[in-house]
Amino acid sequence: MSLRNYLAESASLLEHAADAVTQEAMNSAVDAVVRALLAGQPLLVCGNGGSASDAMHITGELVGRFLLERRALRVICLSSNPVTLTAWSNDYEFETVFSRQVEAYGSEGAVLLGISTSGTSPNIVCAFERARQMGMTTIALTGEGGGHLAALADHLLAAPSRHTPLIQQVHLCLYHYFCREIERRMCA
Repeated sequence: MSLRNYLAESASLLEHAADAVTQEAMNSAVDAVVRALLAGQPLLVCGNGGSASDAMHITGELVGRFLLERRALRVICLSSNPVTLTAWSNDYEFETVFSRQVEAYGSEGAVLLGISTSGTSPNIVCAFERARQMGMTTIALTGEGGGHLAALADHLLAAPSRHTPLIQQVHLCLYHYFCREIERRMCA
């Protein structure tokens, strides 16, 4: 495949995503985060591999700044602490590495954003189950269909593809918009 064809395929998927991920779905997810932040509750973000990098990216944009000068927002990346990740995974299991941190940092009224291109990552699924038990709102950023997370998410933002690199490209655009809207509403 040529570069031109790859980029054309990416552009086509982004256009399809504009229909697949509705403005209403995005607004509902943003509203949930803004409500939590205004109430002093955190947004917790997690993912594995490339999605862990995306979780760190989102956290950096919201703790630091995206486009506007403003106060820091209470956002915690659950995939960025190697000591917690390796200690818990070594002593217990990797499947509960995020749910354990949800217990530590989450509370009723907080929000958990989980990123999984398949929607089936066991540690993200466990984190969603724990978050729901604690009365937290859950947002899933996934690929087509949402996998297991679809049933556990209060807000599902599913890229319309099953091809991981293309899903991640859509995720980048979706979460940049997500950050922009959270920041705009927090500064209003």
